[in-house]
Amino acid sequence: MPSSTDDVRDRLLDAALVHVPFDGWSETTFRAACRDAGIDRDRARLAFPRGSVDLALAFHRRGDAAMVARLKSEDLGHLRFRDKIAAAVRYRIEAVEDREAVRRGTTLFALPQYAADGARAIWNTADAIWTALGDTSEDANWYTKRATLSGVYGSTVLYWLGDDSLNHQDTWGFLDRRIDDVMSFEKMKGSINDNSALRPLMAVPNWLMSRIRAPSAARRDDLPGGSSFGASGE
Repeated sequence: MPSSTDDVRDRLLDAALVHVPFDGWSETTFRAACRDAGIDRDRARLAFPRGSVDLALAFHRRGDAAMVARLKSEDLGHLRFRDKIAAAVRYRIEAVEDREAVRRGTTLFALPQYAADGARAIWNTADAIWTALGDTSEDANWYTKRATLSGVYGSTVLYWLGDDSLNHQDTWGFLDRRIDDVMSFEKMKGSINDNSALRPLMAVPNWLMSRIRAPSAARRDDLPGGSSFGASGE
């Protein structure tokens, strides 16, 4: 019998993944996972109070953890920073062992009642990437970096789900184009701030942005992007 909550979660998730391609992240899958893992349903509910929804989020967190582990093991020192970001997103996608499980997850989190969970999961992925790459932002950039990367990651995953190219080369090309778009936008913002004629127009927006602060370490667990936000996280 599993001896800890983490062990219960791991065994239930492993058992669920066999059923997800057929039944999705559903109550049917949750019950089948309990049966196959030999875990009492009441005990399983303690680990995953919302059943299959929390299982799907645990699947997402498992992928995030695998990505972070790979980032720590790879030598990225020779890469430009934009290429480090691209590598991190690619590592996150390559951490997925079952594309159908992700496809079923996008269907689940497209439902209005779970949309916030899905958005939070993507935000946490972006936060994990920036944190692993050593981001030290303490102002509005903390939020804008994660919001922008969330968009890049989310759109790339959707593209990847429909990509049948050899070794997903079309997906990696799509990813590079999205990152180039972001870099172009950042350069445009910089040129506006450097333009003496346009600088006055940015005075108020820049002042407002300067007043925004990243959440303190003590509070990040209660905010999107916190390392343990959503204890039950593709």
